[in-house]
Formats: sequence, structure tokens, C-alpha cells
Amino acid sequence: MPPSIEAFVVHFGEMGSRWGINRTVGQIYALLFVTDRPLNADEIGTTLGISRSNVSMSLKELEAWQLVTLSRKPGDRREYYTTLGSVWDIFKAVAAERRRREVEPTLSMLRQELLRTPASDEERHALARMREMYELAEQANQWFDELQRLSPESMRQLMRLGSQVQKFLVAKD
Repeated sequence: MPPSIEAFVVHFGEMGSRWGINRTVGQIYALLFVTDRPLNADEIGTTLGISRSNVSMSLKELEAWQLVTLSRKPGDRREYYTTLGSVWDIFKAVAAERRRREVEPTLSMLRQELLRTPASDEERHALARMREMYELAEQANQWFDELQRLSPESMRQLMRLGSQVQKFLVAKD
């Protein structure tokens, strides 16, 4: 494996735990991302020195995150994997899955708790804080819906606007 690919794969493996995935999942994803062709599980395992069962479990995790696509070659029973096409597609897939796994359950719990009638000042304070959290998360969720509908070019333009918007808001304050 060329040094630049190895460095990328190792880094993604190390960062995996910080991103909520295990090291092997991060390494496999990184390898697939920089490889110019689909790879099968045996090729992945051989390249990374990972057991077939670990490769298989990691690929299932990447499929659950909708970060890899599966294909077959005529006359070959093996499954071949590659990452989504553009980095924007990848960004959208990761954001959507994080939303599903992390944000939506939190919003659901907060909605449920905010239906309670507070029985004490302590609970009233806690519910007021939960409402603040809920409102922020709900606004972010709505903004996320808008972002998901944008084309990659529109997303690039929005990112470029970031510093200009910040300067505008600072000047306004």
C-alpha cells in the first residue's frame, strides 16, 4: 500500500472511535474511499491484514450507515464495495444517519418530557432548560432538512458564505 494511502487509512482508523465507529470500520471506509475500483471482502482483508469475519461485520456497519454501495461482477459470486460518489453525498449520508441515531431519539424524549406538568420549582427549571435544548435541536433539524435538499454546488456556495455571514452578524451586533 502506498505511504499516502496507508497514512490515510491509519488516521481514519484512529479517528473512528472519536466519530462513534470502531477502528476497523474507519480503516475499511478509508481504503474504499481512496481506492479507484470496488474491492471485495477478501481484498480488503488481505490489504489491511484484518480477519474475514471482522471485514464482514465492518462492511455491514458501513452498509447500515449507507456509506458503501454493493455491486457484483458477471461470473463472480463475490460482492464488491465502494464508497458513495461525491464527498457531498458522503457528508449527507453521515449527517442523515447521525440525525437518525442521535438527534431524533433526543427530540422524541424531550417532546415527551415537555408534556409533563412541573411538580416543583426544580422541575420547572429543568423543563425550561429542556425546552431551550428542544427548540435549538428542532431549529437545527429544520435547517438540516433544508441542507439535504441542496445540490452539491449550492452547498459549496453556502460554505463559502460562512465567513461573510459571520462578519455581517458581528457588524450587526
